[in-house]
Amino acid sequence: MDMLTLSHVNKCFGHKKVLQDVSFSVREHTVFGFVGQNGAGKTTAMKLILGLLTPDSGEICVNGRPVRYGDTDTNQYIGYLPDVPEFYPYMTPSEYLRFCGEITGMPSKEISARTEELLCLTGLEKEDRRIRGFSRGMKQRLGVAQALLSRPKLLICDEPASALDPAGRRELLDILEMAGEQATVLFSTHILSDVEQICDEFAFLHNGKIVRQDTLENLRQKKKSSDVVLEMELAEDAQMLLKIFSYLRSGGHNRILLEKAEMLPEILHYIANNKIPFLRLERQEMTIEDLFMEVVGK
Repeated sequence: MDMLTLSHVNKCFGHKKVLQDVSFSVREHTVFGFVGQNGAGKTTAMKLILGLLTPDSGEICVNGRPVRYGDTDTNQYIGYLPDVPEFYPYMTPSEYLRFCGEITGMPSKEISARTEELLCLTGLEKEDRRIRGFSRGMKQRLGVAQALLSRPKLLICDEPASALDPAGRRELLDILEMAGEQATVLFSTHILSDVEQICDEFAFLHNGKIVRQDTLENLRQKKKSSDVVLEMELAEDAQMLLKIFSYLRSGGHNRILLEKAEMLPEILHYIANNKIPFLRLERQEMTIEDLFMEVVGK
């Protein structure tokens, strides 16, 4: 079942087309990466999903129900973490989660149990100081806990790790991966390596359009058929090999690329017989960054 679907969604601000015929779906119980450069339209799409903006055309459904601007009934299924979450700084983490639970009508016993569970999940179970003293990473983790408090079916995170240092980003990604056991996770990012680490599926948004939706499994299959890279010591040797073996391609910087790995022994035999120096031989695995750059044509 699809937890989220966007069908032919368009959104303009004045003459600027922010989203153009955007269609993608997020299957239940997956971690989905919504990938795009800054300004690609990711945050606008998320505001549309939350019913905070109205699309010019198209339809959005959450858990099979249509999203309506100003009528946020579908938000009962959603937990949301903005890129910069805000808190009452004088509260402790447990006080803040209890406050959030009370204003949403959760029973007191459930609030207590859920607070303990989520603070443990996010590594904040021993933090009893005021939120004003928290680092950016700690606030992001508390934001995840708050977003998961009411057991949402869909957790939406807008650029959750973009301002964190490498250690903080790794911690947050681990938390989002664990959160995927409780909810479907959609998170937007321009950090492509993060997607490759934890996502099951992803979609590329470029200039307001979805240019590709795929699974990480398909990307891994593509890796298996990636090029072999041979880096020569001298540029003239690389050029010579490109002329002799027509199936080779230039990789720039004295590198040559071989798509047909079965032809490698022939090339190595020629190099050995002619005592041609080279620096490196390896299989070049395609990363999600490589795929993104290939798709957007850069």
